[in-house]
Amino acid sequence: MDDLPPRIGIDRPGSFSRSVFQERHPVLIANLLDDFPYPPRIRARLEALLAESRDGAVPTAVPPGPNAPFWEAQIAECAGRPWRSLPFLWAESYFYRRILHATEYFAPDSPWYGVDLFAPQKHAQLDGPEILSDLDAYTALAEREPDERRQALLHAALWGNQADLGFRTISAIAGQADVVVDDSAAVWDLIDGPGEGPVIVVADNAGREITADLALIDAILETATVELHLKPHPYFVSDATGQDVLATLAALAANPNKPVQALAQRLREAIRDERLILRTHGFYVLPSTYRHLPPDLADDFRAATLVILKGDLNYRRLVGDREWDATAPFGEVVDYFPGDVAALRTAKSDLAVGIPPARLTELETGSPDWRISGTHAMIQVLH
Repeated sequence: MDDLPPRIGIDRPGSFSRSVFQERHPVLIANLLDDFPYPPRIRARLEALLAESRDGAVPTAVPPGPNAPFWEAQIAECAGRPWRSLPFLWAESYFYRRILHATEYFAPDSPWYGVDLFAPQKHAQLDGPEILSDLDAYTALAEREPDERRQALLHAALWGNQADLGFRTISAIAGQADVVVDDSAAVWDLIDGPGEGPVIVVADNAGREITADLALIDAILETATVELHLKPHPYFVSDATGQDVLATLAALAANPNKPVQALAQRLREAIRDERLILRTHGFYVLPSTYRHLPPDLADDFRAATLVILKGDLNYRRLVGDREWDATAPFGEVVDYFPGDVAALRTAKSDLAVGIPPARLTELETGSPDWRISGTHAMIQVLH
């Protein structure tokens, strides 16, 4: 599809994207200042960044860290522009890169070097009562028929970042939330098909979501090898890194339920045997879309049996974070993708494609905030 709609921006009053910068980011910065005893220099940088992003312009300085040539080129194009004129995806990614600079994450001579500034928020989920409930529900799935169990695990991965879902059965999920488009059967057909490449799972959040993802991966490992792609460093608050996966495996191993301990053991053995490979790539922390994949990652996706993209951010990058008509066919929007791809996404932004017209009318009438409420989701497949 060559004729692309405009990119979603952050300039329209009342829009979701605008609210992220005007309402959510102040809370994010306040949480960071509460979570860590940052010295005055770091506190001042964080507060200045917040003020700049709400009312200022992009400075000429390039934030230090990896992917420097990319950011140098980007800043050369955007320096001097008001933040409110920037594309939403670019502005968000740049904001988080600046947060890492402000907190000295990439400064080797700083005591804050390499400190995951979002770790307290991620670890709180691993220690919370909700995840214990999730894992009790996971244990109960052992009594289900294999196909029903696999389907429940797929839906658990879909809803894993929701506060009250996790490892629910299909019927329980249906009573609490709405899967607007459900191509689950196509997902399993591809996983169980003749493809010889790995199934690639591109992770989204840590905490309860990566826990659900790991349970799904355990099921996929019964018939295929898996690559789990993670962020190379902290990004978008709860995004999962390699450290988060290791922390999750430790939490699973310490759970009193024997089936959960066995899950952790199977996953550890799969990692040792390289049936489950943990990978990362610098692309995942850039404001680029999947339409502009680096050649090596495009080759990996092309060779995979299936690429599963988790979460809202990956969905935005897949379809391009543009002002699409929600009825635009998913297959036409993402037909550029180098291989078979499945998007598992809980709707938390204005973006949507592939919604049947009658269903869209029903949603807009009955649930006007369905795009951002987190109560609606979709499993969409390009094959």
